[in-house]
Amino acid sequence: MCGVIVGYLFGLGYLKFLAPPERILRWIEGSSLSNIRTSPRLLKVPPYVSLLCFLGGIIWILLLPLDEYSRRTYISENALLPGQVHTYFHGTEQNIFRAYKHEVADVLEVQEHIQPDGSKAYMQATPQHRNKKIRELFANSGIKSAVQPFKYTVGGVEYEGENVYGIVHAPRGDGTESIVIVAPIKNFEGQMNTNGVTLLLTLARYFSRWSLWSKDIILLVTPNTSTGPQAWIDAYLSQHDPETIGSLSLKSGAIQGVICIDYPFPHRFHALHISYDGINGQLPNLDLINTATQISMGQLGIPTLLQSQQHYAKAEHQHHYKNRLKVLGHGMTNQAIGHSTGAHSVFMPYHIDAITLTAVGEGWEDEMAFGRVIESLTRSINNLLEKLHQSFFFYLLLQNNRFVSIGTYLPSAMAVGAGFSIMAIYLWLKSGYEQREEADVPVREATERDAATEDKVEAALADSNLTNAQLLESPSNGGQRLTKKKEWKSIDRPLVIPLTLVAGLYLTSLVPVALLVTAPHSKLLARAGSLSTVLLMIPFGLAFALGANRSLMDGSFFSSPQSSESANGAPRKNTLVFSDLSPPSDPKIRISQFQAIVKSLSLLVLGLQLTVLATLNFSLSMFLGVLCTPLAFAGYYRDSKMRANASLIAITLFNPFVAANAATMAAKLAGYYNDNVGMKDVLRLWLQNVSFGWNVWGSWGVLVGVFCVWIPAWTVATMGAVSSFVIDEDGQLPRKIEKVKEITKDNLTDVKKATVRRNSPGPVRKRKD
Repeated sequence: MCGVIVGYLFGLGYLKFLAPPERILRWIEGSSLSNIRTSPRLLKVPPYVSLLCFLGGIIWILLLPLDEYSRRTYISENALLPGQVHTYFHGTEQNIFRAYKHEVADVLEVQEHIQPDGSKAYMQATPQHRNKKIRELFANSGIKSAVQPFKYTVGGVEYEGENVYGIVHAPRGDGTESIVIVAPIKNFEGQMNTNGVTLLLTLARYFSRWSLWSKDIILLVTPNTSTGPQAWIDAYLSQHDPETIGSLSLKSGAIQGVICIDYPFPHRFHALHISYDGINGQLPNLDLINTATQISMGQLGIPTLLQSQQHYAKAEHQHHYKNRLKVLGHGMTNQAIGHSTGAHSVFMPYHIDAITLTAVGEGWEDEMAFGRVIESLTRSINNLLEKLHQSFFFYLLLQNNRFVSIGTYLPSAMAVGAGFSIMAIYLWLKSGYEQREEADVPVREATERDAATEDKVEAALADSNLTNAQLLESPSNGGQRLTKKKEWKSIDRPLVIPLTLVAGLYLTSLVPVALLVTAPHSKLLARAGSLSTVLLMIPFGLAFALGANRSLMDGSFFSSPQSSESANGAPRKNTLVFSDLSPPSDPKIRISQFQAIVKSLSLLVLGLQLTVLATLNFSLSMFLGVLCTPLAFAGYYRDSKMRANASLIAITLFNPFVAANAATMAAKLAGYYNDNVGMKDVLRLWLQNVSFGWNVWGSWGVLVGVFCVWIPAWTVATMGAVSSFVIDEDGQLPRKIEKVKEITKDNLTDVKKATVRRNSPGPVRKRKD
């Protein structure tokens, strides 16, 4: 609003700050520069430039896995000193691990018991018994511990549990800094993390005997990776609700780093998988990932993997383009969705660097090797004098030792956003001019010419804005060749209805978001179906409403109530717009102008949204830009049936709801869900995760991206495409539709009259007809 007010003040001449001198303005007005925006040839260029921007942005992404566009990883923070210390976690600590494992397995896993009658019974310890055992093991190591209860209610479903944590105070520290080590009882896949919890307890006993720590070490055991870590970090930073989340009785200083342990099977492992995606696409400092990779591979010889590489890439093929592209695609997908991928994700919104180390595969590496990686990584973080800040926070990883920085990948998203802005400017310029015929203009004497000379004349006519002119030869004009010159005249733009329409679409897009995140899980799928139906009908309703009320498109809706048209049949000038220009006289041009203005405003907002979103969540901006690309070219094409049909096909294929069903089917076919899980069950699970992410994690990417960015732009494009079929050249509904409306109206009138006669007292008189 401030920008609009300042712009009007400059435009009306009340503000002259930084205004060019009058003589420069006169030179621009009298020169050929003012004719650039009305040149028929130049007006054909912007759509191709926009398409080039879209294609360039997509091709740019596909080039990133090449060595020429990526770099090798390196350590920026010299204080980390990864792999420079000797690790001592071995030998007798393995016996401690085995002893702890038996005690932890008794309270975590389902145990088989023989009943007195000889039958078998399977029982599992209660959460209270489990937490008591963990606190007992902490106490045996001389570590103070506490329990934190929590409860979340989302969609009528309660998520409750208890976190157990202990603190190893640094002998050489002052309690102002700390390192957190987390071991969830159930990992992100829902598997029991028995070895992970046992390893944490063993490391707790091991760390408590060392005097080299300058930072406190917090050891956290949570029941899961979704609610437990979120409740603990909220309470640690005093950002929690005391009525549902318990406060922490033990605290330390600022958290410098978080390491999450995931060891979900009893056998030895082959490699360590590093998970690093955070909520809303946030990432940890790249130095933390590089340090873990350097320690694991360089010091201990344990391979490291990213983005589930163990399922599709062998170790010797990780540097191939195909595998790098898969890693890039998985990383961008996780970043765009913005949901938690492990216990580490919930720490990112608080600018705390965190990663999860997961043991994968079958090999010869045991729990002691895993423990040495944790020990060395913890000692590297312990060396820090300040928080990690020198390396990148915005990057795309291709493999464990190659990455793409923000300066390399960001231009792709900016190019896509620029494509929408270019189309918006093109449509805006196109909506402000009308081609009108002027007086006859002599061109050249009609002498005998050869074919080459005739081509030169035609080229000269094209260069002088005389294309599509009606050339006349007349012997009465002295042998001169005359032409009806068509000039571009400025016309008035009706902005009130387009601005109201576009602003209303984007503001009301928050309504479906609010309805989904507050819906009970039992009614979530039904509510989503109702919202889909309403959102699908909105563009059709708008197209029919505009066809039934021509005054909404030509600006005469806000004119004098006595007459919406002037004496010559043209619409009156819009009284709410400060302009001395007259509106177009041709009804066909008025319709195209209105559609162009609405689409221009919509694309302008879309381009700005994607550009800003690229700095917050690059992957989400890129995916939305690619999905909305056809919407830049789909719209109102009354004069071209082929373009109108192509627009209709484009808005159907790139419909958000069609895309959701296609994604559901793809996930089902890819084997992410069991055969007994139907399509509706998958969609219901997705909606529940979106609602849970919004209410618990504060994840807004999917909802805001789909409902506040994609659907408004799709609605405007669909309205224009539908208007190509339901609005005739005079700006009205086709005669067939009008006839159906009149017949329906007459029938309703007859029914009302018959009802009145039937209910009236006295005899009913028959009509003469």
